[in-house]
Amino acid sequence: MRVEFPGFFDLQVNGFAGVDFNTPGCTESQLRDAIQALRSTGVTRFLVTLVTSSLERFASCARAILACSDPAIAGIHMEGPYISPEDGPRGAHPRAEVIAASTEDFARRQDAAAGRIALVTLAPEVPGALVLMEHLVKCGVRVAIGHTGASPRQIQAAVSAGATLATHLGNGCASELPRHPNVLWEQLAADELFASFIADGHHLPPATLKCMIRAKRPGRSILVTDSTAAAGFQPGTYTLGEMRVQLTADGRVSTPGVPGLAGSALAMNTAVGNTVRFTGLSIEEVLPMASTLPARYMGTEPAGRVSAEWDQESAALGSLTIHG
Repeated sequence: MRVEFPGFFDLQVNGFAGVDFNTPGCTESQLRDAIQALRSTGVTRFLVTLVTSSLERFASCARAILACSDPAIAGIHMEGPYISPEDGPRGAHPRAEVIAASTEDFARRQDAAAGRIALVTLAPEVPGALVLMEHLVKCGVRVAIGHTGASPRQIQAAVSAGATLATHLGNGCASELPRHPNVLWEQLAADELFASFIADGHHLPPATLKCMIRAKRPGRSILVTDSTAAAGFQPGTYTLGEMRVQLTADGRVSTPGVPGLAGSALAMNTAVGNTVRFTGLSIEEVLPMASTLPARYMGTEPAGRVSAEWDQESAALGSLTIHG
C-alpha cells in the first residue's frame, strides 16, 4: 500500500554515501551529494554529528558544514568529547581526545560552529558535566546522556540539570552491567527522557529494541541511524573521523580488530521497517519516531512530505518520493 508521511528527521548522521562529515576538508559538493543520497531514503532534515575530537579538528569540520547552506542541515549534534574515558562506555571514540566538560571549551566549539550546535551528548559522571548541562539548557541547546557509565544517582542529577534525551540507548555503555541498578534501567525509567535507538539489528537485538520501546512508549522513542560514510555503499573500508572503519557484508560497521561497533550503515527507511518487524507495532505508530517526534524534540518541524510503498509482508518501505 502507499503511505504518506512528513519527511524523516535524523538526529545522528556522522556521514553518508561515502562522505565522512568528521573528516576536515569535506567539500560543499560532497555534502550536497550526501544530502541527496539521504533524501533518497526519506530524510529531509538531519543533524550533522561530529564525534569526539580536538578543538582544532572539530572547528575544521564545523567550518566545512557551515559552508553548505542546504536547509536539510538542521544543526550540529556534538557527540563528545565530554564522555566516559573508559573502554566500553567510550565506544569507538578516541580516548586521547576525551576531556572534562567545561563551559569554556563548549563556548570555543560553539563559536567555531557559528552557534549551530543544537544537541550535545555527554556523560553525567564526567567532571564539570552537570554545570555544563545547566549552561547548555540556558543557551537553548538540547542535552543528551550517552557514552556513560553513570550511577543511577548521576543519571537522576543529569535529568534534574536538564538532560532530555538518552542517545542510542543500549549502546555506548559497558558490555557487562549489574542486573540492577544500572545505567540502562535508570534511563528507561526516567519519564523526562526521550530515548533514541539504532534499529539495525546489530546495535540492539530485536527483542531488546522491542522491550525498550515498550518501556519508553512510542511517544518517547526516536529512531536514529548513527550512519557513517559506509551507509548506502558497498562493504569495504571507510573513515569515521580519525578512525578506519570496516563495513562487512552483513551490514555491521566496526573498527578492525576492536570489539564493538563504530556507527552504522543504516538508512532511515530501513530503520522504520526493522522497527515494525522487531516490535510488532504498526507502520502508523513507527513513522512518527523518525519524523515528527525528533523534529518536535528539537523544537521544529519536519520538511516536506514523503510518499512510499509499504510492503506489510516484508516490512519494507521503498519507492520513496519527496514532495516539497
